[in-house]
Amino acid sequence: MFETVLPFLMTPVAPLFIGAILLLFLPNILRVLVTIAAPAVALYLTWNAQTGLPISIAGLELELMRVDKLSTLFSTLFSIAAILVAIYAAQVRDRVQQIATMLYAGAAIGAVLAGDLVALFVYWEITALSSVFLIWANRTNAAFSAGMRYLFVQVGSGIVLVAGIAMHYQASGSIAFENLTGAGPETWSTGIWLIFVALGVKAAFPLLHAWLPDAYPAATITGTVALSAFTTKMAIYALARGFPGTDLLIVIGVVMALFPIIFALLENDLRRVLAHALNSQLGFMVVGIGIGTQIALNGAVAHAFASVLYQGLLFMTAGAVIHRTGTGKANELGGLARSMPLTFAFCIIGAASIASVPLTAGFSTKSMTIEGAAYAGQYWAWFALYVASMATIAHTSLKVPYSMFLKSGPKRDVKDAPPAMLLAMGLAAAACLYIGTAPGALYAMLPFPVHYEPYTTAHVLAYGQIILFAVLAFMLLLRAGLLPTMKRETLINFDWTYRKFAPAIFSFIGALVSTIWSEIARGFHATTSGAGRALAAIYGPNSVAARVLPTGMMVLWLAVLFAVVLALNLLDVR
Repeated sequence: MFETVLPFLMTPVAPLFIGAILLLFLPNILRVLVTIAAPAVALYLTWNAQTGLPISIAGLELELMRVDKLSTLFSTLFSIAAILVAIYAAQVRDRVQQIATMLYAGAAIGAVLAGDLVALFVYWEITALSSVFLIWANRTNAAFSAGMRYLFVQVGSGIVLVAGIAMHYQASGSIAFENLTGAGPETWSTGIWLIFVALGVKAAFPLLHAWLPDAYPAATITGTVALSAFTTKMAIYALARGFPGTDLLIVIGVVMALFPIIFALLENDLRRVLAHALNSQLGFMVVGIGIGTQIALNGAVAHAFASVLYQGLLFMTAGAVIHRTGTGKANELGGLARSMPLTFAFCIIGAASIASVPLTAGFSTKSMTIEGAAYAGQYWAWFALYVASMATIAHTSLKVPYSMFLKSGPKRDVKDAPPAMLLAMGLAAAACLYIGTAPGALYAMLPFPVHYEPYTTAHVLAYGQIILFAVLAFMLLLRAGLLPTMKRETLINFDWTYRKFAPAIFSFIGALVSTIWSEIARGFHATTSGAGRALAAIYGPNSVAARVLPTGMMVLWLAVLFAVVLALNLLDVR
């Protein structure tokens, strides 16, 4: 037992899991300190970790610490994200949210450091079971329903993953978490296909993605920020580790980048807009992984790092607005720029970053992914990602700040966000600007040597033209009143299959079974009632069998019966 526990205590996961246990007993002020200190210790351990730490369980050799550039970068990213979430949530006194966030972040770090598929699966399931409490912590019926749908999908992906691991182990005798692409999808075993699908669920592949815009906006204000940081980026890491250079991912990624556009434009709930935008940004990363060249993989990983920061920043600003106004609906907001100036400024930095404005994080990272597609000769994907970039400017970079801060809206006498929220947003905004202006520190952490210069005249002019065109188009459509109508209701896409269609089918089947059962019961009742009436006619109080017969009649019947028996005996009938 000691030989198993000791290696675990040396991993960056340990301070977060131990911290989660301590939160059960500490008062709130100490809980806040622990939620900040634990990921800080995890960050220190990440940068001082040694690869290895094997343990043996049930005859399997597991590796808890695989330390290389890819795992170190994601462990660093998740530790920083956990610190920012803890600061942002400093005013929260909900012990459940604090413990769930600690376990969630720790499991995500454990997953990216896992050197084998079994350890990956264990942490995979812990993230699912812990993160759902960030949705349920909202304590509404809608949040409970969304959490149940989220849990069903996440646990389902775990079941698919463990089935794939078992089949892969049976076929290959290995549980090593390494490149699984082989010679391409046509050579994959069933086990590898199942692993691929399980990762696709977490990465929100098309038709497997509906849980993301369904669940994230249903979480608490701080829970949404945490959710945006870990689950999908953990899947991006796993795809980069297991399936780099898979051409199928290029097609999937392009669809991911383009598919959410219309929903983000039409959606009224701004956190759902940001969830759709997050899904679209994941598509850029998946394309880079699918291309598989060094620049494309570097771009995908760098974009994942920056995306956690600027999309987390956007979710923070939306959460701050909800915290002060009580609503995140675009049609109910507006005019908050004067009353919440710092939140507005941070929102602009996040919006500029996701738009890839020069001097922001998106320009230094997303551009590498797009250029990687061009360098690989995938010009159709390059063009599609440019289109998705322009759409992102419209539905997120412009729509979100405009809806919350600039357009006319109901007059509200509100204060700016609380100090802890402002501090977290300020740190995230500073990180976005730092990566945008001095990307060398991030580039040095990437898996491969970086031979890419974002600040060339051609790059700056190209992205400048895209941004100006998108802004001009948005302003013209806005002035002409031709922007898509803000819908009051929640828009659903593929989740229609299990939110509308499946319940309708189950209701129909239930009604059909109920009707058939009722008819069977009615027929049985009619049959038994008829039989009862027939028996009552024969043996009832007023029936023939109940009559008192004369003695002579009884003697006559006995004689008849005696005659029959005698005749049968004479005829030797047996």
